[in-house]
Amino acid sequence: MAVEGGMKCVKFLLYVLLLAFCACAVGLIAIGVAVQVVLNQTITHETTPGSLLPVVIIAVGAFLFLVAFVGCCGACKENYCLMTTFAIFLSLIMLVEVAVAIAGYVFRDKVESEFNKNFQRQMQNYLKDNKTALVLDGWQKEFKCCGANNYTDWENITGMAKDRVPDSCCINVTVGCGTDFKKSMIYTQGCVESIGIWLRKNILLVAAAALGIAFVEVLGIIFSCCLVKSIRSGYEVM
Repeated sequence: MAVEGGMKCVKFLLYVLLLAFCACAVGLIAIGVAVQVVLNQTITHETTPGSLLPVVIIAVGAFLFLVAFVGCCGACKENYCLMTTFAIFLSLIMLVEVAVAIAGYVFRDKVESEFNKNFQRQMQNYLKDNKTALVLDGWQKEFKCCGANNYTDWENITGMAKDRVPDSCCINVTVGCGTDFKKSMIYTQGCVESIGIWLRKNILLVAAAALGIAFVEVLGIIFSCCLVKSIRSGYEVM
């Protein structure tokens, strides 16, 4: 039995929200992959809270996409079981997202510590591995920084002269500018601090996006519950 009256409007709005869910799912997967790529460049493959975070983000995105598909099928066929499943799964996703947010806050210092430790570990391979050198040079140019904590970290690198830093540390990058450098010619701030500042500047955007996704999910739960109730009432009438 097809829904009637105001439930038709609810059904239409649910379709719109399902499209938003698909967009959110794709966005979460893209963010998770991007974070994983960044961590792979700077953090070793040890299993740590920080390294598991992008995996959880990707998993939530994939699951949200699957749930959106179930909701679409349920709304299209007005199937009571599918719509109930959709509402339950969407509620579970919200709980997982809240748990991830809490874990991210709790382990924020741990992640920074891991990043610092592994950045210094990668620095030890700077002169041995061209790929590592390219990655570290890219970070130092992008975030206008030098070393993990500061430019003096490069003094502890085997094979690196005491009066030398990578050319990517220079304010104006030229070949050999990092040799016999003057402090005024290079970036002295460490990359861990510089990246932390960048993250704090962009955290409001992340928080706004998270609130937007949560709002859409709450609406989805409300609309799906209304539709479930309407479908159930239709079955009872029949």
